[in-house]
Amino acid sequence: MTDTQKTMAKGSNSGALSILVTVFFFWGFIAAGNGVFIPFCKHYFKLDQFQSQLIDFAFYLAYYLGALALYIIASVFRRDVIARWGYKNSIVYGLLFSAVGAAIMIAAVNANTFPGMLAGLFAVALGFSLQQTAANPFAALLGSPETGAHRITLGGGINSFGTAIGPIIVALALFGTTIAKDEQIKSLGLDKVTVLYACVGALFIIAAAVFFFSKKLPSGKYETDAEQSPKALMALVIMTLFLVMVFVPVFRSYLYESSDPEALALQQSERFRWLLGGLVLIVGTLLVSLVSAGRKPAGWGAMQYPQLVLGMLAIFTYVGVEVTIQSNMGELLSLPAFGGYTSSQVAPFISVYWGSLMIGRWTGSIKIFEPSSSLKTILLFLVPVIAFGVVLGVNAIAQNDISSFYWYIGCIFVQAVAFYATQDKPAKTLMVFSLLGAVFMVVGIFTTGTISIYAFLSGGLFCSIMWPCIFVLSIAGLGKYTSQGSAFLIMMILGGAIIPPIQGKLADIKTIGIHQSYWVPAIGFVYLAWFAYAVRRILQKQGIDYDATIGAGH
Repeated sequence: MTDTQKTMAKGSNSGALSILVTVFFFWGFIAAGNGVFIPFCKHYFKLDQFQSQLIDFAFYLAYYLGALALYIIASVFRRDVIARWGYKNSIVYGLLFSAVGAAIMIAAVNANTFPGMLAGLFAVALGFSLQQTAANPFAALLGSPETGAHRITLGGGINSFGTAIGPIIVALALFGTTIAKDEQIKSLGLDKVTVLYACVGALFIIAAAVFFFSKKLPSGKYETDAEQSPKALMALVIMTLFLVMVFVPVFRSYLYESSDPEALALQQSERFRWLLGGLVLIVGTLLVSLVSAGRKPAGWGAMQYPQLVLGMLAIFTYVGVEVTIQSNMGELLSLPAFGGYTSSQVAPFISVYWGSLMIGRWTGSIKIFEPSSSLKTILLFLVPVIAFGVVLGVNAIAQNDISSFYWYIGCIFVQAVAFYATQDKPAKTLMVFSLLGAVFMVVGIFTTGTISIYAFLSGGLFCSIMWPCIFVLSIAGLGKYTSQGSAFLIMMILGGAIIPPIQGKLADIKTIGIHQSYWVPAIGFVYLAWFAYAVRRILQKQGIDYDATIGAGH
């Protein structure tokens, strides 16, 4: 640890931390707002379900490319870029880049171009990628190492609050109400989107100024050499080049879409094949790397560890599952069997979904306060109820009808029991929550109406603690490659760009439809359960019993 890092680790730095967690809020607010933005764009630009999912594709692809670019620069110059700029300046640069993205959005709105809006969202998320790469380790260093993970959990809780209110605020900004009628949606112009992103861009600039001029925040600069991993670099670069080759035809077929029904059907079929090809390419590259690194570890860096490579697939799957459940929910809720809701009326459901992540993260953060065993048991059931009350309160303030969500408390009770049973053990927690997620998805697929809606909404409850569980299990035992392994995991946020469009394309197939397309997140939960089982055995072979030493409340 450098002198700068030691200085940062002294004391609680609560003032600095309170400023830092604001960027966690931004990530959640904007990402969750996409859930409302998607059905609006689908109607306005007359998109199919696949095309509407390009919003998430552009947004989450930026995370991958941003993290990859930082990794390539570090490998070429053998210098950690974030370390050289400092955590503080890196966050400032990221916020300003996101502000540029908001400006691109405004320009695209005035030009009435959907591809331009995708470019703007891409730029916003590219700034987020830089912010996230810096903010997570920054939070960990703002105090003693023993409580670093808990500070990240606090950031996650703030992030979840942003996801809970994001859909409500975006819906209010676009529609003036969260219960707009079809006529209001049809008459809605893009001028309100301009105002929305003008405000968002202004907030980014204000936040950047606060960070830059804050004397409470240390610079976070330190000197360190980047660990070399030429084989891993080559694998990721080749995978990226092939992904570009895969998605160029996808975008080209969208930009030059045929007006002939038969030709259009052929184009849509080709898109689906290209999408599946991209998924196979990513999974195949990582599995080939896993096998190759197992034979000759030299040159693979962090990817020589099987827990890291399988963890990359797990993060890819988890983010894809978390995003695709809510991104396709607007289309699901439009069906008569699910209420026949309009585009503007889905905001409360998206809010409850993201609020479910907040409920889980607040519950998972209880151990930060080191309660006694008996008090902890009480809090495991009390905190989620309080968090649920906050979610309902936010919707009530927005004048939404919350009566249809009252019985959702039953799903929250199931999650509380799961927390009690897993006792803060990351592998066990991940396995139980993944299995519950799979079961609830299947229940949602084989039912309709309120039961099905509750089942799909509960995906947020079971996704809530997956990021910290997967993260700590994946980087366990990496030693000097821990920082590099963390960067690789952040790259795999790419799952949010790949999996939602695949589900969207399945939904466009008449013989499948939006309801049955939810087999996609169900299968994703099954992989995550297998990962939890496999990684525990892998770590035990390396002499690491993570469940016996570290809790999952990160």
